[in-house]
Amino acid sequence: MLSKPVGIMLELRDNHGRPLNYLRLAIIDRCNLRCFYCMPEEGIKYMQREELLSYEEMERLITVMAGMGVDKVRITGGEPFLRKDLMTFLKTIRNIKGIEQINITTNGVYTKEYIDELKALDITNINLSLDTLDKEKFFKMTRRDAFDEVMSTFHALLAEGFNVKINAVAVSEQSEEDIYQLGMLSRDYPVSVRFIEEMPFNGQSNELQTIQWTYKNIHKLFHDRVPGLSLLKAKPSSTSTEYSADGHKGTIGIIPAYSRTFCGQCNRIRITARGMLKTCLYDEGVLDIKHMLRAGISETNLKKALMGAFNSRAKDGFEAESRNAKDKGGASESMSMIGG
Repeated sequence: MLSKPVGIMLELRDNHGRPLNYLRLAIIDRCNLRCFYCMPEEGIKYMQREELLSYEEMERLITVMAGMGVDKVRITGGEPFLRKDLMTFLKTIRNIKGIEQINITTNGVYTKEYIDELKALDITNINLSLDTLDKEKFFKMTRRDAFDEVMSTFHALLAEGFNVKINAVAVSEQSEEDIYQLGMLSRDYPVSVRFIEEMPFNGQSNELQTIQWTYKNIHKLFHDRVPGLSLLKAKPSSTSTEYSADGHKGTIGIIPAYSRTFCGQCNRIRITARGMLKTCLYDEGVLDIKHMLRAGISETNLKKALMGAFNSRAKDGFEAESRNAKDKGGASESMSMIGG
C-alpha cells in the first residue's frame, strides 16, 4: 500500500498495514571482533569487495526507497567502520531528499577517530555493541582484547553529546551480576542500555531450542534489584520495552528478539551485505537487490519489485521462519552478514 495524502509525507505500508520507513543497511560483512554468538572463532567466509553493493548502488537504492517513504537509515555491518571511504558515503546519503535521520551501529573499536566528522554530518545516534563491563569476559566473548578501546569510544561519544544506546546480547554465559552491572550504566550515564535476547544467527548452524535470558527473566532481575523501575510509554514501532528507575540518568531496555513479541509493529526493512532484501529478520531474503541493480533495472520496475515484497510480508518472525525453504536443521547465517 502506497499513498500520498495532500500535504502529508509519502507513507509506505506493508500488507498488514504497518508503516515501513526504516532501512537497516549492512554495508560490509567483515568484523574485527569474533563474538561467539555471531560467528565461529575462525570467522566466516567473507565476501569479495565486488560481491558487496557498491556505494553508488546503495545510494541509488536509498534514493528510490526515500521516494517511497523511507526516512530513516541505519548503517550496520559487520563493523561499518572497516569499510573504506565510509565518511564520504555518509556525506552522500545525508544529502538524499527525504532521508531525515542516519544512525550507526558499531562495536566502537575504531569509531572514536570519526567523532568530529560524524558530528559535522549531524549523525549523533550511535548504537554501541557492548555485552559486559568485565575486561576478561569481554575477551572471552569477543575473542579480542579491545575492551579499553570500546570504553574509550563510549566516554568520548557521551562527552561530545551523542545519543548513545548500548546493545548487549544476553547470552547464557552471562551471570545475573554481569547483566545487572551493565544495566547500571543507566544510573550513572544518560544512555539506554538495551538487552537483546540471544538469537540463532551465529554462522555455525546451531539452532537455539531455549534461551536462559528471556525478556521475562531480564525484567525480573531488574524488577527485583532496581528501586523504582517503571515502564515507559513505548514509541511507535519500538522493538524494545524501556524502563526508567529512581536516580537513573538513562533507561534500561529489553528487546525480545528471540521471543518476537514486537513483530506486530515492526517498521524495518533490511538489506544484507549480500544485497538481499529482508522484510523480516527471520526470513532468508526475499529479493536479490544486487542482481536487479546490476542487471540494469529501471526505477519504476525496482519500485514494483519492492512493493511486491512489502505486500507479501510475513505477519511475524515465526511465519517468516516457517516460510524458509532451507533444511530445518538450524540457522546458519552470521548476524554480521544480516546486519541486525
